[in-house]
Amino acid sequence: MKPSRIVLTGFMGAGKSSCGALAAERLGWRFCDVDVLVEVEAGMRIAEIFARHGEAEFRRREADAIAELLKEDGIVIALGGGAIESAETRERLKAERTVLVHLEVSLEKAIARCMGSDETRPVLADRENLKARYERRLPLYREAAINIDVDELKKRAVVDELLRRVDEL
Repeated sequence: MKPSRIVLTGFMGAGKSSCGALAAERLGWRFCDVDVLVEVEAGMRIAEIFARHGEAEFRRREADAIAELLKEDGIVIALGGGAIESAETRERLKAERTVLVHLEVSLEKAIARCMGSDETRPVLADRENLKARYERRLPLYREAAINIDVDELKKRAVVDELLRRVDEL
């Protein structure tokens, strides 16, 4: 049975949003970045949600958004890097006809990619915390049905590999 939903997970800087958008375009599916959806629905940036309401409120909004998106067919979803830490979300991602894909990026490459982006991420300043977060999440990411090492791949090559592997399911 072919999947009707592809969900991308991985650490920040893995390319979930950019590769997800390309994959959706190639499939003729809708693309949704959960972080963007949460920001739009909240009417504020994620950093502001954290500052005003705390991480627990952000995670609640994130989990609700993911639950709603998983009801759709023909969709590629890019999760936020921390969404995978929720046991409830991991359980939801096992939904029928949903394939979870981990775009694996090394911590060094993730830092380099994020430092070069337009949006500075406050978490990058605390490297010890960042390393601990990466190491805590990596085993959870690797539970995905498909794991792709993206360190040395261009976005189009990542999408080619992703779609080839999904097609083999």
